[in-house]
Amino acid sequence: MSEEGAPGYTSLADPALLDKIDSLFACNVGEYINLPQLVVVGDQSSGKSSVLEGLTRLPFPRDSGLCTRFATQLIFRRNKNLTTRRISSSIIPASDSHPTRAGELQAWGASFEGSLSPVAFAAILEEAHRLMGVSTRDKPTRLTFSKDIFRLEICGPDEDHLSVIDVPGIFKLTTPGRTTKADIQLVREMVLGYMKNPRSILLTVVAANVDVANQEIIEMAREVDPDGERTLGVLTKPDLVDKGAEQKILDIIAGRELPLKYGWILVRNLGQREMEKGTVDRDTAEAEFGKTELWNTVAADRYGISSLKTRLQETVTENARRAFPLVRAEISKKLKDAKTSLDMLGSERDTTSQQLRYLLDAVTRFNIITTQALSTHYGADKNFTKYKELRLATLVVNREVSFARSFEKWGQKYRFEKNSIQASSSHSTGEGDSDRHVSRPPRFKTRMTEPVMELEDVLTNQEIIEKPLRHGIYEWLRDEYRNSRGFELNNFSITMLTNVFNKQTMKWQSIALGYLSDVIVTVHNFIMRNLQICLADRRVFRNLLPYLMGDLLEVYQGAMDHVWLLLYIEREGTLKTLDHYFNDQLQTIRQSRWKAYVEEKQVNGILHVGDLDYRQDMSNESHTVQDLHDILRSYYKVAMKRLVDNVSMQAADYHLVNGPNAPMKLISPAFVHSFSAETLQEIAKEDLAVRRRRTQLKKQIAELENGKRLLV
Repeated sequence: MSEEGAPGYTSLADPALLDKIDSLFACNVGEYINLPQLVVVGDQSSGKSSVLEGLTRLPFPRDSGLCTRFATQLIFRRNKNLTTRRISSSIIPASDSHPTRAGELQAWGASFEGSLSPVAFAAILEEAHRLMGVSTRDKPTRLTFSKDIFRLEICGPDEDHLSVIDVPGIFKLTTPGRTTKADIQLVREMVLGYMKNPRSILLTVVAANVDVANQEIIEMAREVDPDGERTLGVLTKPDLVDKGAEQKILDIIAGRELPLKYGWILVRNLGQREMEKGTVDRDTAEAEFGKTELWNTVAADRYGISSLKTRLQETVTENARRAFPLVRAEISKKLKDAKTSLDMLGSERDTTSQQLRYLLDAVTRFNIITTQALSTHYGADKNFTKYKELRLATLVVNREVSFARSFEKWGQKYRFEKNSIQASSSHSTGEGDSDRHVSRPPRFKTRMTEPVMELEDVLTNQEIIEKPLRHGIYEWLRDEYRNSRGFELNNFSITMLTNVFNKQTMKWQSIALGYLSDVIVTVHNFIMRNLQICLADRRVFRNLLPYLMGDLLEVYQGAMDHVWLLLYIEREGTLKTLDHYFNDQLQTIRQSRWKAYVEEKQVNGILHVGDLDYRQDMSNESHTVQDLHDILRSYYKVAMKRLVDNVSMQAADYHLVNGPNAPMKLISPAFVHSFSAETLQEIAKEDLAVRRRRTQLKKQIAELENGKRLLV
């Protein structure tokens, strides 16, 4: 028959479940996630040690404070295969312990069968103090408190299934030669750290002979559990309550004051004189006290150490069952996150081959992300959602579109006229006539990206461009003609056309250079972010940049130089085109103007033969200026489209994005292989912080994997 089926046995706890929780603590999983636990808290004079002694039947030393220097995990398990009680002690090292020290602590242990005398128990604790580096009688200068955990597992045929964490008692006054003001705060923070765990049940021990509501431990419990949802109160020392003050304690136990979800339980421990006699039985004394006047009104399930143990079993099991599915899921998530963080560190980098492999792996990933960015495969990596600067193709295309629009809208000095020179002169009084009524003409900024300090020698500065003048182009061209004409007969020279074209396109330089500067910044930001992702160690990223920036700046400058070349060709070179669009456009302009003139001259659908030539009343000068305007307008449109395409396709796309020598192509295996062993050491060697981080992550992964196996 199983032990759960034994006659007279009622299981209030789930042994398998509690074993798994305890094992998770032993594996140090509690360092990474909140595990369900029962935490015993109270101040140093609350009777906490007596309550624990009543629960464990262990003779906790009282004269030296040996059990108040560190957290103690008490584990009770019933095992019908045993004929006597077996006690095993061990130490769980603090999470930040050095591996060597942690190994020494984990290797230690002591076991006893049967009863454990106070002398033997004190000897165990003395040894634990020595190993933890905590002060003892012969070593008073060591640390007063430790973050290590002392673990006691108590198994026997009559034990109840229960797990308890006992933490040092809080205190307000120092003890000369033993504790300091810093220790007061240290203990308070240690205790508060256990209490903050949202999956912990707080066994709050308070002496009944003091003002319960104003005790510091009650205030701390309210701080972390304001509604009392996970607090179980224990009142001790009822035999010391002043006459007349009993009713207040009875009201607390009955839940009429300081209500808690798990309620309050009253226990009566032995006093100092009773313990010194050594003839007084604790349980008998408690039972007799419970029969005295007033105290005999306390409900049976709210009085005595036996009732407390039963309530603890119920509470611990309920809490563990509620939290266990969340614990399982959280361990899996933490394990995945730790492995991801370790992967982000890359492989170890102590040797030259390891350093080379690390950089080659980073280059490989860099090129994969680059390929995804250029093909707009943004769903392939979550970083495309996290970092918008990685969406390279989209950013470049959007800027390309705005470049073309801004060139068309803002690139002219004057707007071209649709009317003939006579019609324009009839309703315009001069250059920029209608613009005089605008207090501040609309303006256009040539740059859309923020300045980048390391690129300031390559990029063009931000410029403000005003909107093209709406009227006055004929007057301007007439002035240019009058100031530049030669011996041509009723015509103008190609030199004059080149001159006015250069002036009409004076904004092209700022718009084109501003556009390419933005593309350079976009590409550079992509490269920097991509490298930061692929080189998770920021130190390696910073070390690599000096070896890369010179080549990057050279490529960026090459793209800018190409824009200057294209601008020179269009604005300073020979005006020429083989595109039939130029003549088509010129004929379209003249035909549309003639049609408008004919429609204006028609009277009842009749047009006089003498009105067929709309330019018959023009002077030679007006005729020349009109032709100059129309040819300039036709050629401007051809040259503008050509320049926009060339700047976009050649300077931006070929030099910076998709060309064989684009800056992203610099980050290649050949680039990494060019480094000497000394350079690899300088760039990629792990610093101490990364080594510590790698060691920490490996430890965390090992402990979480052990914990995950325990939950299978």
